[in-house]
Amino acid sequence: MIENKDPVTLKIILIGDSGVGKSSFMNRYVNHRFTNMYRATIGTDFFSKTVNLGGDTVTLQIWDTAGTERFQSLGTPLYRGAHCCLLVFDVTSKASFCALEGWRKEFLVQGEPQDPSDFPFIVLGNKTDLSGREVSRRKAMQWCEEIGAQYFEGSAKEDRDVEKPFVRAAHSGLQQYKKHTLENTGHFQITCKQPRESRNTCEC
Repeated sequence: MIENKDPVTLKIILIGDSGVGKSSFMNRYVNHRFTNMYRATIGTDFFSKTVNLGGDTVTLQIWDTAGTERFQSLGTPLYRGAHCCLLVFDVTSKASFCALEGWRKEFLVQGEPQDPSDFPFIVLGNKTDLSGREVSRRKAMQWCEEIGAQYFEGSAKEDRDVEKPFVRAAHSGLQQYKKHTLENTGHFQITCKQPRESRNTCEC
């Protein structure tokens, strides 16, 4: 058996409301940097990082998306081909947590993963360093259990538990890669039967 020594490239997407810290978390993980100067992402940002997962050399292409409506049209080409999706919210903002269900459904519609029921989502609660928390760990984990996602939380500012969600995303993405890319499963059309919902709807 001849093993493929070429690095595997995995596409990881970060989505969520504007201002929750997607760029900060990604920049902290890749470049080990943090800035207090807020700059809204214009369209998308892209970083790359190579890691080793149990003998597999994996290059992570990490895409940070703008959490604003005017860049919504970018979602379709950007989401497609993703191997894992991180849903990011601010633990001090209940509204940003409630918006995640809308983001998740939008990803499934626009990203068209081969197996929507098996696609890996990771939920990430940022800004645990701040006071005035509005979303408890218990509430976040309860929702994650309902949708079959794993939950992590941390602080980009204090560099607290930043690496864990990305490592988990890499492992989950690699499983997706091996399942759908290495196996010749053929091409077929996925139709999402769930109606598209507004991200302004909060069922918290």
